[in-house]
Amino acid sequence: MSLKCGIVGLPNVGKSTLFNALTNSSKAQAANFPFCTIDPNVGMVLVPDNRLVNLAKISKSKKIINTTISFVDIAGLVKGASKGEGLGNKFLSHIREVDAIIHMIRCFDSDDIQNVNPTVDPIRDLEIIETEMMLADLESIQKRLEKNNKRNIDEEQLQILQTALDCIDNDKDLAILNREFDRKQLKQSGLLSLKPKIFVCNVDEQSLQNGNNYTKAFINKLGQENTLIISADIENQINELDNKEKGNYMEMIGLKETGLNLLIHKSYTILELDTYFTSGPEETRAWTIQKNCTAPKAAGEIHTDFELGFIRAETISYQDFINNDGWINSKTNGKMRLEGKDYIVKDGDVLNFRFNT
Repeated sequence: MSLKCGIVGLPNVGKSTLFNALTNSSKAQAANFPFCTIDPNVGMVLVPDNRLVNLAKISKSKKIINTTISFVDIAGLVKGASKGEGLGNKFLSHIREVDAIIHMIRCFDSDDIQNVNPTVDPIRDLEIIETEMMLADLESIQKRLEKNNKRNIDEEQLQILQTALDCIDNDKDLAILNREFDRKQLKQSGLLSLKPKIFVCNVDEQSLQNGNNYTKAFINKLGQENTLIISADIENQINELDNKEKGNYMEMIGLKETGLNLLIHKSYTILELDTYFTSGPEETRAWTIQKNCTAPKAAGEIHTDFELGFIRAETISYQDFINNDGWINSKTNGKMRLEGKDYIVKDGDVLNFRFNT
């Protein structure tokens, strides 16, 4: 499953610094002037999962293959982007291509780093971005609902567009659509405002542990659930250290887990994803699936032939696989199950598929 998260925000809020930290590279230019990023930078990141190592030890696997997620560093947005201001048209077209949006919000003071606004105000900055995306959606909806175009839209998509238009026109929360329509259908609508979102409050080192007045005001308004407090600069510094130095430095500044790991796992949460494993002598591998995925569809992530010819799945929970030291003992001890086409794969399942060729 190919997944993309787009990092968006106003110019000079730390998007490219975060991207470089995520991808452990210097691919994205981070400079102290607006629009130093024009074309989006794309980096593929391994999803950290300690379960892979434990499974591989038991299976004596020759290699370990993590699942991956792509991050896209998108050009900074300014007010008026929906009308083409700044790099608005490019910005908005690049957002359409991602599965989730990471809103990078400036929550630090600095005389050295330019701010496109006269003050630091994370709530205002987010509202600028969300408003521009909503205005872009409004224009898109109006065009698609014009008489000549309307006839080419199926009934469910038509309902989505009409409901979205009513929400925008009457200042209603677009989250209504998430309750009324299927997620897959909403994704097909291509509306920017409906994409799942993570809010990253970019802070200085002193605010990393407990936040600051900016982060507190933001969380009071937007809530804690999808908000992370991260210092992009610190994350970049951590990535430049070896494992021993990394551990020592994180302990010194009181960081239990890197913000990057938190961000990756939060991305999985908001996209409603699970991970299952295959494990044997050749390789132990993680596979990404949507929550509530059936066994045949999970098999299809490996190869379409597996889904088409699916017979059943030999299934062991991760913990049972570990406790029973692998496939053979799990089967002997009654911990391996044979699951059919209706089985909903659970996060952490270790699977072996039987299928007709």
